[in-house]
Amino acid sequence: MQKLVLFYNPVSGHAAFKNKLDWMVEAFQQRGILLLFYRTKKEGNEDFVDFLREVKPDGVLAAGGDGTVHECVNLLVKNKIDLPMGIIGSGTSNDFATYLKINEDMEAYFDKIAAGSCRRMDVGKVGEQYFINVASAGMMACIAHEVDRRLKNSLGKMAYYLKGLGEIPKFRSVPLSITADGVKHELEAFLFVVINSAVVGSMKNVATGISVEDGKLDLLAIKKCGVHKLMAITADLVAGRPVNEKDGVVHLQAKDFLIETEGELPSDLDGEEGPMLPLNIETIPQAIAIYC
Repeated sequence: MQKLVLFYNPVSGHAAFKNKLDWMVEAFQQRGILLLFYRTKKEGNEDFVDFLREVKPDGVLAAGGDGTVHECVNLLVKNKIDLPMGIIGSGTSNDFATYLKINEDMEAYFDKIAAGSCRRMDVGKVGEQYFINVASAGMMACIAHEVDRRLKNSLGKMAYYLKGLGEIPKFRSVPLSITADGVKHELEAFLFVVINSAVVGSMKNVATGISVEDGKLDLLAIKKCGVHKLMAITADLVAGRPVNEKDGVVHLQAKDFLIETEGELPSDLDGEEGPMLPLNIETIPQAIAIYC
């Protein structure tokens, strides 16, 4: 019998996932799979590594939002635990799962997991931290950290949009020096994202030509512009229209990025707080296997 470990966040999203545990047990038991549980804590889940080495599972399932997926990826990749990982999106934002379309039909996804169907995918690395979906900085990058948990649980994704709309009048550009595979670019920008997938901040299809398997990452930056142009770009993003060829948007693809600015600017990795700039970002090709 196969064994899978469920790495689940009991408070993600509307804190309702824990009510689905029995359904998960039954679903995998029907497929001849024993499901073991690891309940995450707010901080300090390093003992998950010892747990995996003790129980020797065939794979791992991360149940929660993008932050839970981010933590699970870091625990696996940092500790060189090469197990396939599944994603059960149950958070406020489930960008990577949305991009892979793996949560649209959970029964079909469980069948894929039982069959061991997976693909190896790239991850990004910043210092000693890894990200699977996005690294960002600028006026919108840290909104996820400022949204009150109670508001997020009651309004879901709408809480991010409301917070973002409230921040638009405060937008200030910053000077950026971006070196992409050795080529330097200087610009004034409101924000930038370095992405692995085309779903960012619950906005789908932000750019064309994005792949999680090409050994490269894509940088999108919104250059300093007037409010009307900024609102038009934002409207396209919310509507799910790609913006990488829009006037006012810079799109670079590279294996490695060095992003520098004047003064202090915080970053965000998969919705979690990242280091201050400068950021030295590298692509780690095919670093992790994902059930899909």
